[in-house]
Amino acid sequence: MPTGLLMRSTGSRYQVRGEDGVLHDCIAKGKLRIKGYTSTNPLAVGDLVEFEPAAELVGKELVGTITKLHERRNYLVRKAVNLSHHKHVIASNMDQCMVLVTVARPFTSFGFIDRVLVTAEAYEIPPVLVFNKVDDLNDDELGLLAEYEDVYQCAGYRTLITSALKGTGVEELKELLEGKVSLLVGHSGVGKSTLVNAIDAALDLHTWEVSASTEKGQHTTTAAQMFEVQLSVDRSEFVGRSSEGGHPGSPMNHELRPTNSSSTFIIDTPGVKGFGLVDLEQEVIVDQFPEFFRLKGQCRFGNCKHMNEPGCAVLKAVESGTIAASRYNSYLDMVEGVDEESSYRTG
Repeated sequence: MPTGLLMRSTGSRYQVRGEDGVLHDCIAKGKLRIKGYTSTNPLAVGDLVEFEPAAELVGKELVGTITKLHERRNYLVRKAVNLSHHKHVIASNMDQCMVLVTVARPFTSFGFIDRVLVTAEAYEIPPVLVFNKVDDLNDDELGLLAEYEDVYQCAGYRTLITSALKGTGVEELKELLEGKVSLLVGHSGVGKSTLVNAIDAALDLHTWEVSASTEKGQHTTTAAQMFEVQLSVDRSEFVGRSSEGGHPGSPMNHELRPTNSSSTFIIDTPGVKGFGLVDLEQEVIVDQFPEFFRLKGQCRFGNCKHMNEPGCAVLKAVESGTIAASRYNSYLDMVEGVDEESSYRTG
């Protein structure tokens, strides 16, 4: 039975790319939908599946059937909307997660970013922070952007400044994407689809302006979808540039293993309002903050949770400003179960 790559999922219908590149409309066999999964979607974009082309008649349409899901190398999940005890698998088998952030129109909170980063770290998906739409910022907003950059660079993350409309950072982004499977995640309106169009104009994804009254994005991507993109990278811009390093065990030190070294894939996802954590206990969360992990051996107690223990190196670093208060407050919110859509602490 042929093996294929799941390119699009709409809940009941799937698009599978065969090894010959041909796309097949498919449905899943019943056993895949009920096989003990606690997720709302047993199949996700990026899955490797076995399928039988044109195997079943649905109405007057002949569709393929997905018969087997191969083991996932990794996957990214968040709490399912309206189903707090279920998880929603956003995508699987990625080489990296590009977290798109805008500091205005719409505003992305530290809390949202940190939840995505913690989840990506926990599921061993190297994240990169992409600060987008920088052409539309006033002086105060540029100052906030600089603060965001400093927080995450000090934590050990790779950051990139982009503007699809002005072309800022697009060539560098292409270099980061080349030969990999990359997930784009962020709020509605942060410019995911516009940025994909800047990377490969032939895709011509639908885009929509952010609402002027609410400064919130409107959903233009309604389902996760993987695209094979054609890149034309101008390498002259990168000659002599040194790589930005991270901490040992940080995202920058993960081995990035593309599915096919000659192909580049982007997974575009619908914008999300919040990013609820699932299946992550406190002892797991605490080690997903790389700047905390670096100091773990300096705490008085080996099992320090960095809450109120004496001799805690992390608390000392927060007090001195070495670790950003926003990051520590995000950690407290996560371990204390503060709802993801509540107002995050700011100090």
